[in-house]
Amino acid sequence: MDKKELALILEEIGVILELKGENPFKSRAYYNAARQIEMLNQDINALDKAGKIAEMKGIGKALADKITTLINTGELKYYSNLKESIPAGLFDLLKIPGMGPKRVKTVYEKLNISTLGELEYACRENRLRDLDGFGSKTQENILKSIELQKKYSERFLFPVAAYEAARLAGYLRKNAGFIRLEIAGSLRRKKEVIRDIDIVASCEEPDRNVLMDYFSAYDKKLEIVAKGPTKSTITLQAGIHADLRLVSDSEFPFTLHHSTGSKEHNTAMRSRAKKMNIKMNEYGLFKADQLIQCRDENEIFTTLDMAIIPPELRENMGEIEEAIKNNLPVLYTGKPFYGLFHVHTTYSDGANTIAEIAEACRNLEFSYVGICDHSKSAIYANGLNEDRILAQHEEINRLNEQFKDFKIFKGIEVDILVDGSLDYGDDLLANFDFVIASVHSNFGLSQDAMTKRICRALSHPAVTMLGHPTGRLLLGREPYAVDMMQVIETAGKLGKVIEINTSPFRLDLDWRLGRVAKKLGVKTALNPDAHAIEGLKDYEYGIGIARKGWFEAADIINTLSAKEITAFFKKFKN
Repeated sequence: MDKKELALILEEIGVILELKGENPFKSRAYYNAARQIEMLNQDINALDKAGKIAEMKGIGKALADKITTLINTGELKYYSNLKESIPAGLFDLLKIPGMGPKRVKTVYEKLNISTLGELEYACRENRLRDLDGFGSKTQENILKSIELQKKYSERFLFPVAAYEAARLAGYLRKNAGFIRLEIAGSLRRKKEVIRDIDIVASCEEPDRNVLMDYFSAYDKKLEIVAKGPTKSTITLQAGIHADLRLVSDSEFPFTLHHSTGSKEHNTAMRSRAKKMNIKMNEYGLFKADQLIQCRDENEIFTTLDMAIIPPELRENMGEIEEAIKNNLPVLYTGKPFYGLFHVHTTYSDGANTIAEIAEACRNLEFSYVGICDHSKSAIYANGLNEDRILAQHEEINRLNEQFKDFKIFKGIEVDILVDGSLDYGDDLLANFDFVIASVHSNFGLSQDAMTKRICRALSHPAVTMLGHPTGRLLLGREPYAVDMMQVIETAGKLGKVIEINTSPFRLDLDWRLGRVAKKLGVKTALNPDAHAIEGLKDYEYGIGIARKGWFEAADIINTLSAKEITAFFKKFKN
């Protein structure tokens, strides 16, 4: 082990001790040893053999023994035990400028944040703002640093990729040499996490090189990865790769279809074609080696005697079989959409007042909004006690008297406690128009315990819907262990709603479970979980997830008018 490796380990030990709140003199001893070793002009191995490690300033016998063990074996039980005693994700937090050991310790102990994704989400929910040693400016700077670091990650949340793709496509469409041009790939399928941007375009063959030069000259690129007459790849300044595929206009529908579907969908489509004695690939449909002309994707499906499969469904999860039977759902288009639920305000951890949220929703031409601040267990989020609930309800009553064409519903996001009970009594819960129950703590329960916990909460008569059902943070935190099939079955039997939390950091309920929920009669709500006016429009991300989950308009309660949703909520008051 060389001195650089040794110094890094000693530095890390000092950091872990500081994170654990050990005596500061102890961590300083390791920091001091790391600096001394790093600045040595002598060979560390020779010093060890001469028995002179303990003679170095500030290094006592116990620390010298540990250093000797590291030098000679490359391992140290004390070090490995320390590493195992804290979440590995805390080291990622330390890489963010402004997040030293003290601040990492604070967010871990106060907010149970142990991953970069959790830290980002907490910043967006204003949870660092009121912590000792932080503040609004520090929170803002930490968020900027996280976004900068994410530029160079391999996977991207949908909004980031969608924005970059739309901007690039807009640039390309300014060139008249492109005949047709579409965004394809996982973006077109509305996947929640995106690896790269795929664009398919048609052009005349003599124009290919000029168009690829134009693509490569995009001013928002970081570098050119590969360049050719039919396919080129650039890395955008945001860190995401973008591919441009050029084909003839007759090939365009087939290449667009191929570039949109998952590998599994494309394989199943080729199998369908083969049964009809048709060869299918990314360049066309061929019968006896003769190209079958298709003007667009729709004609591909018609030729294969199938209903047209929307891009969002092209995952080989039953869509081909249903398309053959002409039994595909009429997917929700985003209209009608009358209002939002699960919106936070300054009463808990939101950035805007109830009046400001209501006015913003009216500007979006909604008919209602469901205010849903945190309950008392969420101390970290300024959860509401009984007095503050009464004050909030009085304010909502006053505002409702002012509005003639808009309704504010009184909601709450109650914590599901470890045993599945709620953190408010029945009398208090009766004051709300609707209740969202969510898990916000004790994520490490066994699958059986977590499932029972959530199902018990759903069985409470006052609970209207389940919030962010698996607790996941995309690119930040894995779902907790829970049997979602059992949860969905319970919701179906009780008539409870399971939200699609449309925050792009969650998009939870997972779309893969949508078809099951729909089959069991479970309705969903597209809930933005907004903590500021800017987050209200996040509901739009949920439309793509709802479509991927096979949901139709009748499956989504946001499609109910104010009068209809009032009647719907009253069912939970009996």
